Amino acid sequence: MDVGAEDVRTDSEALADSGALTKQDFEALARFRFGIRRYLRFSEEIVRSHGLAPQQYQLLLALKGFPDRDWATVRELADRLQLRHHSVVELVNRAQGQGLVERVPHPDDARAVRVQLTGDGEQILARLSALHRDELRRMDSHLALPAWHDEPARRERTER
Repeated sequence: MDVGAEDVRTDSEALADSGALTKQDFEALARFRFGIRRYLRFSEEIVRSHGLAPQQYQLLLALKGFPDRDWATVRELADRLQLRHHSVVELVNRAQGQGLVERVPHPDDARAVRVQLTGDGEQILARLSALHRDELRRMDSHLALPAWHDEPARRERTER
């Protein structure tokens, strides 16, 4: 059987057919997006007030928050930060110049280096992350997921 283009549905089309959006859905989406934007603006301002660029804070956080270890390769950081490899190299160079990170030879791959926080990087990250955590706590209601976010999981549990 030959399937024509009109027979192929995208995930977004299937999702849209799962039910019309209500006024409350739009309000929940708008509130969530507003909360995200408000948090990002807070983050940019607080990070800059501490002498860092927002991407530098994101770099430090990506290193400290990397699963199961406190270092990462440039390739891993590029993936985590959603940046191109050469952009991460420049970001690491600037952070290293400020004494926030250091490069250490990778024991298993001579072509790679481990990027890790320095003591100064750890200190500023701890201060900034505490401020970010406190802001998230204050913003809890703005960042709450819409009530329907778990409907597919709820539906799956009831069908079993």
